[in-house]
Amino acid sequence: MVMQFEEVAKGFLDHLQIERALSANSIAAYKRDLAKFENFLNERSLNLASVSEEDIVMYEVGQKAAGLSLASINRSTSALKTFYKYLAREHSISDPTTSIATNKLARKLPKALTISEMESLINSAEKSSKVTSLRDKAILEILYGTGARVSEIIGINVGDFDKTMLQGSQILTLKLRGKGAKERIVPVGFYAKTALDNYLVRLRPQLAAKSNESRSNSALFLNSRGTRLSRQSAWQIVIAAADACDLSGKVSPHVFRHSYATHLLDGGADIRVVQELLGHSSVTTTQIYTLITIDKVREDYATSHPRAR
Repeated sequence: MVMQFEEVAKGFLDHLQIERALSANSIAAYKRDLAKFENFLNERSLNLASVSEEDIVMYEVGQKAAGLSLASINRSTSALKTFYKYLAREHSISDPTTSIATNKLARKLPKALTISEMESLINSAEKSSKVTSLRDKAILEILYGTGARVSEIIGINVGDFDKTMLQGSQILTLKLRGKGAKERIVPVGFYAKTALDNYLVRLRPQLAAKSNESRSNSALFLNSRGTRLSRQSAWQIVIAAADACDLSGKVSPHVFRHSYATHLLDGGADIRVVQELLGHSSVTTTQIYTLITIDKVREDYATSHPRAR
């Protein structure tokens, strides 16, 4: 049975978007993986229905030879498994991926900045002469103050904030939209709230006025054209801040999130609370951050106790 790759791939991507409600970023990643696999099939004159387990193995071998990381190869293999499971169900073809296992990865600890490094990173935006420095500092403060992902930050709307009472005090909360359209409510600390107020009062109205859609634009963080800030632009703000305080190379897309979790646990926060704040569905995912704090305990013991060594 000859199957047109583009036609069934489109049906699969529509399935991911409509039935499984995956994010645009996830669907884009699936699309890239499918495009690479289509090239592999074309080079070998293979059809989707005739692919064997050996062909899948050779596809993996080619990826390794091209220098792709094991994490990238695993993601690609996972995409193919999902794709062929869909094809088996919808088009009744044999699934050649059922016996294919993903590569085991060495468990890597997330990189976390120290508190002083994080303060320098955030304060670098304040020292900037850029007109948008108030916006940039608010972004950095909210990243570190809420543990949000960069993709979640750019999705924040002005109306996503609320106020609630806790032990007689009023606190600001923020609704974040995470992976799989999951929503969570997180508290916003004093420093983030102050930076946010400064941006909302002194800069956002000026940016919003530059857009023809200013009245209907609900986005919190705006670009110089008055429209919603892009993920790339938000990430560039982080990179510029790192460059400004000699932290180039130490800042990854998740460095604020990692530092947020690590510093909470170092400060005595319960792991279940950190799990809720990060939006992890399983506490097992959150437990990797405890490895960092255990390593810190070991290091302090080894350098401080007279009988440690």
